[in-house]
Amino acid sequence: MFTARLSGKRLQAVSLAVVGPCREEAVLNPDPVTSSIITSSVPLSDVQTAESLLFGTPKDRLDFYRKEIQYETAILSNRTNAYLSAQSFLVIAFASSMANLNPEWGKLFTLVVPPFLTLLGLISSMHAWPGIRAAYEIIDHWHFKQSQLLHSQPAMGLAYDDSPLFSEHESSEKGYRKSLLFSMRTPWLFSVFWLLLGAFSIYAQTTDMAF
Repeated sequence: MFTARLSGKRLQAVSLAVVGPCREEAVLNPDPVTSSIITSSVPLSDVQTAESLLFGTPKDRLDFYRKEIQYETAILSNRTNAYLSAQSFLVIAFASSMANLNPEWGKLFTLVVPPFLTLLGLISSMHAWPGIRAAYEIIDHWHFKQSQLLHSQPAMGLAYDDSPLFSEHESSEKGYRKSLLFSMRTPWLFSVFWLLLGAFSIYAQTTDMAF
């Protein structure tokens, strides 16, 4: 036993017991708060097995991605064609209504019907845009998955790039997005077109009635 003094304060005695060549050491109590790592309950081997059963090989996965891209591109093309067909009929109806020369009710007809057709064209554009946008986002998603697959499989990526029908330029981000710009911009172009036509029809009829 020994006692030490420092600045007039008595320090607690510290005892060291030595028995022969062995010394008794203090045992640290474990921290009651321990960190834990949350892991998935599904083993990684099971996930890989499920993927192999679903796709088989990376080539099967690439074929699946390309089929989905082709399917969604066809859907986007059909929606764009239907939208353009509806807009073309509305434009023809607008031009016919503006050319009404009936002396009794022609002015009233050209004052009411063209703005109504303009409103119908704007509403159809607003309803067509979400479907076209959704198809574009799905195509973008599958192109991203395809690009990740080609970069994660170096040997397969080289074989894909050497193929005469497919290349890295085809699956690049700029390549397919440029091909979809027409479908993406068409609703906005027609919206501006209908706003200009509607403003022109109202201006033409009001100025004609003023004179």
